[in-house]
Amino acid sequence: MPARAPDVVDQVAQQLSDQDIDTLYLFASPASDFDTLTRQAAERFPNSNTILVTTAGEIGPNGYCEDTVLATALPRARFRVTPFVIAPLTDLDSTYLSDRIVQARMQLNADVPEMPGGFGFLLVDGLSLQEDRLLSAIAPGMGALPLFGGSAGDGQSFRKTRLGLNGDVLENAAILSLVATDCETHVFSLNNLHPTETRLVVTGAVPERRLVTHINGAPAAREYARLIGKDPEQLNEFTFAAHPVVVRLGDQHHVRAIQRVNERGELVFFSAIETGMVLRVARADDLSGHLDRALEEIARDRGPTDILACDCILRRIAAEQGQSARAVSDVLSRNNVVGFSTYGEQIGPMHVNQTMTGVALSLPRTRP
Repeated sequence: MPARAPDVVDQVAQQLSDQDIDTLYLFASPASDFDTLTRQAAERFPNSNTILVTTAGEIGPNGYCEDTVLATALPRARFRVTPFVIAPLTDLDSTYLSDRIVQARMQLNADVPEMPGGFGFLLVDGLSLQEDRLLSAIAPGMGALPLFGGSAGDGQSFRKTRLGLNGDVLENAAILSLVATDCETHVFSLNNLHPTETRLVVTGAVPERRLVTHINGAPAAREYARLIGKDPEQLNEFTFAAHPVVVRLGDQHHVRAIQRVNERGELVFFSAIETGMVLRVARADDLSGHLDRALEEIARDRGPTDILACDCILRRIAAEQGQSARAVSDVLSRNNVVGFSTYGEQIGPMHVNQTMTGVALSLPRTRP
């Protein structure tokens, strides 16, 4: 639905009028009237959880879209969701939060033993700079329950991100949905990037601000530009999307995406960064081709799947810059992917960038 339409929630209610909905997610463009959406959704769906998040773009039935409100509903016949607010993110009690999650998981399992599958779905303030710390607090309580999520967006403005739960508008907060289902589930993470031999050693950083002041002993933006063969005065979001950097964690490489250059020539990152970290410039495979192969692999042997996904805004920017946005949208549409473009993604205990995280859902094989 168009983000500025005054009857967005009415349209959603009409489309879902014959369904018993456990939880309704609304992925809302920052152009929407978020306060009104949050209130109206709770009023029109009083017997359902209503969870809202602002986006950096939406993913609908036809792939990438903008300036819309996308609704995704989990029917009560196959899902039960326990959502709760984590706030304020700047003052987390890790022990209390972990205990809370364990108790909520145990209660959910006891309430719906006929729904043995499940996952955690995290939505978090995308400008809080707290995702890494939040995940460290959440992870111990999740047990074997797989977790994915996305950081709320504000288009490409980076001014204000918001969440909503059951009529309440939230900032400096996260919403964790613990989901039980009888569907088959597969939580995944994918990106199309490979490390090169070009190294960037972080020799100066302000970790609490995700700020890199120096790389290889030189001013950060200038050295990054030199290594990728660009003019330091011309660095922008398109450059960062086309020339991402990765860090090795264990046996895998994960993206540490650059958000912008500040007025002092320092690099502001989307995720955790610290002095001594060794980064590598990454090269990208064809985005649409890689995505098509990855989603085909996920769907293999599972039958028809529906996918709820959190997709980094930098992937969308890269697709638009490479004139492959239509091809990517076709892949998303063909594979029944819905969700939103994010300022960061979560998978298990990690906050990552320039990645798609999500869950693939398919009907249980033993039940029609």
